Amino acid sequence: MSTPPDQRPSGAPPALAGPTRRGALARLGLGAAGGALALGLDPRGGWFSRVFAADLTEAELFAKKDGLVTLNDRPLNGETPPWLMDEAFTRTSRHFVRNNGKVPARALSGDATGWTLTIDGEVKTPLTLDLAALKRYPKVEQAIVIECGGNGRVSFKPGAKGNQWTIGGVGCAVWGGARLKDVLADAGVTAKAVYLAYYGEDTHLSGDPKKVVISRGVPIAKALDDVIIAYEMNGAPLPALHGFPARLVVPGWPASTSGKWLKRLWVRDQVHDGPKMEAPSYRVPAHPVAPGETVALEDMRIIERMPVKSVISAPRSGTQITAGRAVEVRGHAWSGERAIEAVHVTTDFGATWTACDLKPARNPGAWQRWTAQITVPQQGHYEVWARATDSAGEMQPMVVPGWNPKGYLNNAMHRIALKAVDA
Repeated sequence: MSTPPDQRPSGAPPALAGPTRRGALARLGLGAAGGALALGLDPRGGWFSRVFAADLTEAELFAKKDGLVTLNDRPLNGETPPWLMDEAFTRTSRHFVRNNGKVPARALSGDATGWTLTIDGEVKTPLTLDLAALKRYPKVEQAIVIECGGNGRVSFKPGAKGNQWTIGGVGCAVWGGARLKDVLADAGVTAKAVYLAYYGEDTHLSGDPKKVVISRGVPIAKALDDVIIAYEMNGAPLPALHGFPARLVVPGWPASTSGKWLKRLWVRDQVHDGPKMEAPSYRVPAHPVAPGETVALEDMRIIERMPVKSVISAPRSGTQITAGRAVEVRGHAWSGERAIEAVHVTTDFGATWTACDLKPARNPGAWQRWTAQITVPQQGHYEVWARATDSAGEMQPMVVPGWNPKGYLNNAMHRIALKAVDA
């Protein structure tokens, strides 16, 4: 195996000393012991510049999250440890955060007064909707997996630049909103439509209001399929960090297509070419390449559906168990727009496999709960690996698959370590 079993440190790095530093962390809403980790201190720069470079309001909001690990604070990015994914659906306080710029002022205020969403381009009737108008469309509530395309990036060798996600750049919340296809039906998509692009209200880290942070999208066929314009998350208005007042939720595709803080949906007659649509962003080689190989930009393809994957949410890696006694192992599995057909676990490095009890998805696009009983024969060190197989027969690989320059689409089996003791 190319990566060690999942094992998060139990504590943060040594606390920063001195009253000035403690005061700065306190103003960020972070404890001294956990503040250094939560801020993601950069050894290349001083702690002072890192603390005060962050937007304090954003930091305070993130500090209210439950146990997330900060990967970056400019822009804010944080992942969920796998043992905090053990519930059927991801509570808002535990959902990962992936930002590309600064959270817009409107979202931080929580006031949608004056907000509108424009739908234009290759449509017969351009629309401008406020939140009340958006809510007049039939409402859907669906549990949808959103996963960062770079989830698992930390395991690629040679390494790839970017947030070093382990396993926690994924969540499955319940999203409420309007079907995008209903809105587009009112606008009347023309025969020239090829792609739907989004623009958000988030602002560039440089502070330049003319710079677009990120503008990606999906082919028009996907836009007219199962995409939601969400204004609720887990039964409440969208939080600031998750796209208030409205965002896209695109089932089965990388999270970068689920644009937040929407202000415009542009129906285009070509593949969208906005910021972070161009190669190599969210693209992988069109053919297998050797690790570390230079890949020509024209030889890269846009990531669409996400691969089959699973996570072990319990027990927590490092847990002590008793040899000879059954232990429940559980987690979730998902695969782009497909269903999961089977999940298996092994405790002997793949020599034998145990079939898991697999629950159906609440709805298409949601992850599926699995459980299994394992018993180890004697005291010692054990690893549990989980392997999901989807409805097309695709199965998780044992090792990190398909090296690519940006470290996308790692769906290697999740592993945890257990210590067995005699009864």
